[in-house]
Amino acid sequence: MKAVIIAGGLGTRLRPLTNNTPKPIVPLANLPMIVRQLDLLVCHGINEVIINLHYLSHEIKKILGDGRKWGIKIYYSIENEPLGTAGAVKNAEQFFDEDPLIVFNGDVITDLNLTKLIGFHHQKQAVVTLALTEVEDPTAFGLILRDKDGRVTKFLEKPNWEQVIQAKTKAINAGTYIIDPKIFRDVPVGEPYSFERQLYPSLLEKGVRMFGYLSTAYWIDIGNPEKYKEVHQAILRGEVAVKIMGTRINNKVWLGEGTHPDATVKILGPCLLGNNVRLGRNTEIRDYVVLGDNVIVDEGSTLDRCVVWEGCKIGKGVHFVDCVLGRNCVIEDQSIIEHGVVLADNSVIKKGSRISL
Repeated sequence: MKAVIIAGGLGTRLRPLTNNTPKPIVPLANLPMIVRQLDLLVCHGINEVIINLHYLSHEIKKILGDGRKWGIKIYYSIENEPLGTAGAVKNAEQFFDEDPLIVFNGDVITDLNLTKLIGFHHQKQAVVTLALTEVEDPTAFGLILRDKDGRVTKFLEKPNWEQVIQAKTKAINAGTYIIDPKIFRDVPVGEPYSFERQLYPSLLEKGVRMFGYLSTAYWIDIGNPEKYKEVHQAILRGEVAVKIMGTRINNKVWLGEGTHPDATVKILGPCLLGNNVRLGRNTEIRDYVVLGDNVIVDEGSTLDRCVVWEGCKIGKGVHFVDCVLGRNCVIEDQSIIEHGVVLADNSVIKKGSRISL
């Protein structure tokens, strides 16, 4: 069985972090997001992956190569223009065979049990199986209604609360599918086409066997900086089964190679400090801090609930709370950055500045 990862989006909701870095390789606990997805596929025996690319595709290829590093084979399908979710997968049709495909939305991080999902698909003799998850507020998504056997009966896009109550479900499309490739025969070539708004409703009208598999696995759509910070906190709390690189100490602190804080550094955690991180005397690393490789934090600075990408330099006496720094930023002494600020790569904040949203 082959997998397809839809990874061609522009990542506009995650800007400015995606100005120079395509969303699939935005670091997630210091590993590219798409690598987290490849790890999940490998864990469930998938060794051939088709990756759909568009925005800054060369940057993704540079990191993933032919897949040999992960013991898999990677095929690349390039969109010249955005083709939508189903159109993007149709664009990779040359790589399909007769077996079902696993299709992943590149925005999603999950630890879904793919082996059980595949087993459910075969048991139901389904043509399409949608992984479903329940959310507190489904009004921003689309409800998936099913019968008692799990067969999909209706799609309800962006319902109001009255419709949610009537539906008696909060199950939404979780962005992972098992699909018989024959369903793409009627999808137009080279034209934008959507799974959610076009292909699936059309298949439902035709009576195609479509089932929903409801899972309680961790699931998040990393659509904006708030969700980006949220998934880091979930990883550090152990709520999502992903690998954290580094040596674990005190049960909630991970240190990368070459990272050796001295006795004056106060680390509360949970936190992840990457390779060759340098922390000055009397710095304080509080809750949910992730520092990328080669980050330097000078003496007397305090970091709390923040994600800092590789190569950043943080000066003396800096107070940094609830924010994200892109690569190679420079934060000069005595600066205060707080309350949801997100800085693009190579930003320079001058001494004594205060920035807050």
